[in-house]
Amino acid sequence: MGFRFPIIVQAKQANRRSLSIVPKGHVAVYVGELERKRHVVPVSYLNHPPFQDLLSKAEEEFGFDHPIGGLTIPCSEEHFIHMTCILNCS
Repeated sequence: MGFRFPIIVQAKQANRRSLSIVPKGHVAVYVGELERKRHVVPVSYLNHPPFQDLLSKAEEEFGFDHPIGGLTIPCSEEHFIHMTCILNCS
């Protein structure tokens, strides 16, 4: 009876890769004040003034040294979702 560890390792590696994939024309951001959650948003959001305000806050708080390694937005997840809904409708 053999072990199937290589298959499990391959599945974990494939799962990790799928989490890191961001569709073309989108950017991953981490949002939240205490617990940061990953959101993928269209790059076009970067041109909107409300999103640029959030980016300015991120620059003030973190500079270019983001603790998670990705772009971190320092606001509540509820505020971020509300803002992206407004941007999506416009």
